[in-house]
Amino acid sequence: MGHDLDKNQHSVYKLTYHMVLVIKYRRQVITPEIFNRLIEIFNKNASNFDIVLEESNFELDHIHLLFKTKPQTQLLKFINAYKSASSRLIKKEYPEIRKKLWKESFWKIGYFISTTDGANLETVTKYIQKQKRL
Repeated sequence: MGHDLDKNQHSVYKLTYHMVLVIKYRRQVITPEIFNRLIEIFNKNASNFDIVLEESNFELDHIHLLFKTKPQTQLLKFINAYKSASSRLIKKEYPEIRKKLWKESFWKIGYFISTTDGANLETVTKYIQKQKRL
């Protein structure tokens, strides 16, 4: 992955974020199949917000997402839309999850997000790639 800058008509920018979303009560419900579906849902929502997923990975109770945005991206609106859509779809498509998460929420309230740049971007990318998988 290069460290090229993005451009639009009036700006030059590099807006890359590392986000971690955690399952409610840290329940261990993420399988490779569910993770792949979460990424499909992410990409579908992301296309409406000019967001591009660069890297992703998971552990049983959380996911890591590295993505880039444009200056006009409404980040909070996107995050809420993604959490809401993914929660609804995953619980509908994988009813067995309801045994571990019986209430409405799939995700823990809130999230971790940080900006990344330059050398730090490479470090974060490698960190996400090395996360333990099933």
